[in-house]
Amino acid sequence: MRYAFVAEHRGLFSVRAICRCLRIQSSGFYAWLKAPLSRRAIEDQRQTAMLQEAWVESGKVYGHRILHDDLLEQGESICLNRVARLTRLAGITAQIGYKRRPGRYGGKPSIIVDNTLDRQFDVAAADNVCPYGD
Repeated sequence: MRYAFVAEHRGLFSVRAICRCLRIQSSGFYAWLKAPLSRRAIEDQRQTAMLQEAWVESGKVYGHRILHDDLLEQGESICLNRVARLTRLAGITAQIGYKRRPGRYGGKPSIIVDNTLDRQFDVAAADNVCPYGD
């Protein structure tokens, strides 16, 4: 994270000055620049591509659980939590159906309140509006 900050701001300040402020070694930053991706990052990229392909083949319907089963059928050794993480990072989401989900729909039954102000709601004629009170 710190090395990424140095890489982002090295056009504005010298690398040595930024490294001194962050209390890291500039040689470590340059080693980080030259270092290839880790084995895990390479494996994540490969498995994310496989997940993306399986998701597109499913019509962009399947979620991480069924995608995990698909990868297991292909002979891939991968954990469900890793599939969930990779799908979340790749933006792969399941299409949710149209069924009603469990829960409460509706509300409390309506209660008729008493006419405490004793208002009179009787009208002389139906649908007759007279603007002058007549």
